[in-house]
Amino acid sequence: MTRRPRRDLLAGLTVAIVALPLALGFGISSGMGAEAGLATAVVAGALAAVFGGSGLQVSGPTGAMTVVLVPIMAQHGASGVLTVGVLAGLILVALALARAGKYMALVPAPVIEGFTIGIACVIGLQQVPAALGVPTPEGEKVVVVAWQAVQDFVARPQWWAVAIALAVAAIMLVGARWRPTVPFSLLAVAAATVVVELTGLPVAAIGELPAGLPAPSLAFIDPAALSSLIAPAIAVAALAGLESLLSAAVADGMTVNHKHDPDRELFGQGLANLASPLFGGVPATGAIARTAVNVRSGATSRLASLAHAAILAAIIYSAAGLVAKIPLAALAGVLLATAVRMVEAGSVKAMVRSTRSDAVVLVLTAIATLALDLVMAVIIGMLVAGALALRAIARQVRLDAMPIHQDLPGDHTDEELKLLSEHIVAYRLDGPLFFAAAHRFLLELTEVANVSVVILRMSRVTTIDASGALVLGDAISRLRSRGIVVYVSGLKVGHHKPLQALGVMQRLADEGRVFDTTPEAIAAARRHLHHKGMIPVGAG
Repeated sequence: MTRRPRRDLLAGLTVAIVALPLALGFGISSGMGAEAGLATAVVAGALAAVFGGSGLQVSGPTGAMTVVLVPIMAQHGASGVLTVGVLAGLILVALALARAGKYMALVPAPVIEGFTIGIACVIGLQQVPAALGVPTPEGEKVVVVAWQAVQDFVARPQWWAVAIALAVAAIMLVGARWRPTVPFSLLAVAAATVVVELTGLPVAAIGELPAGLPAPSLAFIDPAALSSLIAPAIAVAALAGLESLLSAAVADGMTVNHKHDPDRELFGQGLANLASPLFGGVPATGAIARTAVNVRSGATSRLASLAHAAILAAIIYSAAGLVAKIPLAALAGVLLATAVRMVEAGSVKAMVRSTRSDAVVLVLTAIATLALDLVMAVIIGMLVAGALALRAIARQVRLDAMPIHQDLPGDHTDEELKLLSEHIVAYRLDGPLFFAAAHRFLLELTEVANVSVVILRMSRVTTIDASGALVLGDAISRLRSRGIVVYVSGLKVGHHKPLQALGVMQRLADEGRVFDTTPEAIAAARRHLHHKGMIPVGAG
């Protein structure tokens, strides 16, 4: 932190300017109020900066977390949101101690992309009442609430609110393309506030804010309600961990030598979420947009994100009166523009065009995020992605008939090879023999034509589970019932366990029909055919 303090302090100031309207907006969108968003940005931002696993991460209230908190606020009130924050913090600390950070990287990219699209839609719909200048209707489903707000607007139009929201959003979107380093969000909000104050337009403002952070307190916790808040706390912890580690990974990708520690990041986010509710703040996560601004502004250490929190604290204590005059419609415009900028159109197009499976996962996750909730959306996306991946792996399993002459030792005439091929067929199994592919393997193998001997070449089998072992045993039994003798070659050491546990290979091993190499199996098959008189003794 002492290496380049001037550069880090300047980056922290830039991030604070960007974060101020976002913290206010997300606090209001969560239902907890603008002061809750500011408290979160200060307390959680400072603690995550010191104790987190990324030196460039900026933490605070985010749109994704707001989406999760709205139904909790509707069902359990402010005390429920604060209690959930504390419980989520404890869960994150436990995950960090269990070293679970590395597993968060297993979420497929289409799930994350669909999740982001869904969140952007939810955030945009949440801003409809404020952008239209009408009170926020009661309800948990954002689509229903937004539609009710539109109906209220039609009955009592508030065109000035609409104009302010659209103007702020337009300035942010156009300005970001023109001069990405300029904090157009703050400039647009400041301009809208000045216009409303000078003209006296009938547009609702944030309202009175406390001049400072409240004293820390645990009075909000109701022991009787803890059991009903466990599930929401798990959802909040899962989202906080996932979004924070994703944001930290983005910061790594934007730099050359920086690399975050995922377990320490979970620990820092856990402490941040434990402390934030004590000061009236909402649960926090690493914020991708603010982290990106921090990196682009030249941050090199934790000092930048720590300075961002300190500057926001100074604003709370010295400028609460000015902040209270900001129009709600202006903040709605900020969040509308934020929702638009969350979706990377190029990335979405590329993913949709890559494979049909990726497109299905992306679209389904986005719809589930909008229609259900974020955690359910991720679970559904993971399950569908897993099922499609299993199907793709299962399709890789092949059962190919192989010519036996390439493994016969010595020289042989064409007549001898033809005679052997009439009685012996060798099949090579490629890929994993597991539950998703076992049924197709059974159908293919039991359709073997009438031959005397089948040699199963298993050196290229990558894995065998219990289902695959049972199907293999069933296929061997069916072949034997047709009078076909089965030999097995190339079985790997690690594959013996499931086969032995289920007794699949015991009879073949007792009969001496399991070999390390295919030539050995072919030689044994030839001896068997000689013994049965099916081929002349001199053949081969």
